[in-house]
Amino acid sequence: MTRSRTPRLTLRALLLTVVLCTATACGLTGTDNSGGPDRRATPSKSARPTATATPTTPASPTPSATSVSPKPTPRATSAAPKRRAAPRPAASRKAASRPAGPARPVVAGTIAKGLTTPWDLAFLPDGSALLSERDTARIDRVTPGGNVSTVGRVPGVVHEGEGGLLGLALSPHFSRDRLLYAYITTGTDNRVVRMTYTGSALGAPEAVFTGIPRGPQHHNGGRLRFGPDGYLYVPTGDGEQRARAQNRSSLGGKVLRLTASGKPAPGNPFGTAVWTYGHRNVEGLVFDPQGRLWASEFGDKAADELNRIRAGGNYGWPVLEGRGGARRGYVDPLAQWPTDDASPSGLAYADGSMWLASLRGERLWRVPVAGGRVTGASKAFLVGTYGRLRHVARAPDGSLWLLTNNTDGRVSPRPGDDRILRLRLTR
Repeated sequence: MTRSRTPRLTLRALLLTVVLCTATACGLTGTDNSGGPDRRATPSKSARPTATATPTTPASPTPSATSVSPKPTPRATSAAPKRRAAPRPAASRKAASRPAGPARPVVAGTIAKGLTTPWDLAFLPDGSALLSERDTARIDRVTPGGNVSTVGRVPGVVHEGEGGLLGLALSPHFSRDRLLYAYITTGTDNRVVRMTYTGSALGAPEAVFTGIPRGPQHHNGGRLRFGPDGYLYVPTGDGEQRARAQNRSSLGGKVLRLTASGKPAPGNPFGTAVWTYGHRNVEGLVFDPQGRLWASEFGDKAADELNRIRAGGNYGWPVLEGRGGARRGYVDPLAQWPTDDASPSGLAYADGSMWLASLRGERLWRVPVAGGRVTGASKAFLVGTYGRLRHVARAPDGSLWLLTNNTDGRVSPRPGDDRILRLRLTR
């Protein structure tokens, strides 16, 4: 029995030896020639972020491409918060690059000089402007380069005191109909007329809206502006009769809202041409980029005003000037000044602020605004430098055109008066 089992054990041992040798040979072959996924690939991928670590990462041995240690993984994880923190300097740089405060005007040059009582501007599609001269009833074309040419005179204009050829506005469809609107004083009233402008000459004026009270000398209003709704907004003065301002049946002391053909615009609050009332003498009118209407108004002895114009609003004259009427149902101004410091005739919006050209104050006021509110203190520029300032308008190139008003008999004109200045806004 013993002799018969010995060969079987020997055979089993021999077979086991052969199997072990074969397995060992296979393992050596895989180590030398493997191109498939094994633990070698893992550390090489983990090592890549370490190679791009910022200099602030603590010095440590860089793992080799053949390392199988899991240690690179924690280093890659600890570097991640530094990458998440990276936007912080960018945010700081963005904050530092924000403009510091409202824009300020810098006189960039004189566009035109030797003008007679310039009053309003209407910019043409080519960047030039039509200019009204109050006392001469003349309309000039002024190019940005300073060329001035007369395109015509408006017949029927009567200049007395503050009356004459006043506001101008292009039709919203000017490229098609070539219509220019003007606010004029006649021997009996103030009225809105329109005429064609061919590019070189004016057509005969057509009366669009008549019967606005005129003052013997003062308080004629006169600015014209088309709104984003396509309707024409017309501020009027009280014609030196205070009671007209509170009388909604009178056209004096109002802001009117008309169709292009001179009819009361649909949606007016009282079913007439009247949009707002309780005004003494509004001469500045402008829409901001959101379509809100603003107006500058001459006070009597207490306060000149900057107002937001809202449908149906009663702005208080002659009951009061300036703030203090809101509890009694009047609309308070958003900004006000002593009358010696302002007499604001022209109004423009540019670069986040309202700009008011002042006659008696001989200065340009800046009033920061946003969201329909005044957001900062008013600041005066060019105080006394160029005398009385009639109007300010934003040109298509973003500059401001500023009209002086020293040839109307109130002051002695300076050499070169009156003029149009170009102002560049900077920070």
